[in-house]
Amino acid sequence: MPAVEVEQLVVRYGDVVAVDELSLTARAGEVTTILGPNGAGKTSTIETLEGYRRPTQGSVRVLGLDPIADHHALTARMGVMLQRGGIYPGIRVGEAARLFCALYDHRRAADELLELVGLSDKSGRTWKQLSGGEQQRLSLALALAGCPDVAFLDEPTAGLDVSGRQVVRRVVRALADEGTAVVLTTHELDEAERLSDRVLIVDHGRLVAEGTTAELMAKGAGHEIRFGAPAGIDITTLGARLGGAVVEASAGEYVAAVAATPENVAALTAWLAENQLPLADLRAGRQRLEDVFLRLTTEGTESSLPTSRRRR
Repeated sequence: MPAVEVEQLVVRYGDVVAVDELSLTARAGEVTTILGPNGAGKTSTIETLEGYRRPTQGSVRVLGLDPIADHHALTARMGVMLQRGGIYPGIRVGEAARLFCALYDHRRAADELLELVGLSDKSGRTWKQLSGGEQQRLSLALALAGCPDVAFLDEPTAGLDVSGRQVVRRVVRALADEGTAVVLTTHELDEAERLSDRVLIVDHGRLVAEGTTAELMAKGAGHEIRFGAPAGIDITTLGARLGGAVVEASAGEYVAAVAATPENVAALTAWLAENQLPLADLRAGRQRLEDVFLRLTTEGTESSLPTSRRRR
């Protein structure tokens, strides 16, 4: 049985539909990442799973329990990391760790928790004395105080430097390897590629794609060539040369709607050379998760939704 089961979930705020008949699952021992543009319904979904928001319609089960009716039983087995806040700013790091660990019968030692996220030497500092990245790592540590069977992590790498990201990746991966169902949200698609066993892409409150990162990046691969070049090149002439439309997706980033064959790649690079234009990068036959995300969601286009229909 999946650790998290959502069937036909609907969350409304008055006339606003935040989550629109969403169904998804997350399994024990895996990192499941929920991606979506701002307003896609990610926060409303996660808050419902955590038992902080009552669903308008649909069924939600976490570890086989109802997050509302069985909230007390579930909190003993659940870890929650908020994106920001939730910790008294004057509390010292060591005190916070001991306090959170004391809340659980099955718990980690406070010293072990701080060592896990590289904050052992910050035990005497207050929350407000920590850097933004250190606060993020402490929030992650506190979410793991009770050795959770399921952990909901909201933007766990936001604001972290390179070393901090490595710490979080290691902790999250170890958590899943120990059998915890990890459900996280992030806007950092490179991190999603590195961390995720499965990715769920949500837009307008609905699931638009799911699978491993390899499966998602394979969808549509081979049917376009993406490349970087100076902004404002003659895409009409280049498109005629390649035999397919070329669009400038963003300044200096182009997509050619042609098969990713050696012949088309050669024609592209030859045209650039003839026009003395540098090639910044080239992706043919393989996409990034970002490419898939932008193709499937409104973040890649102008949203025409009226205000009353926009999601949280």
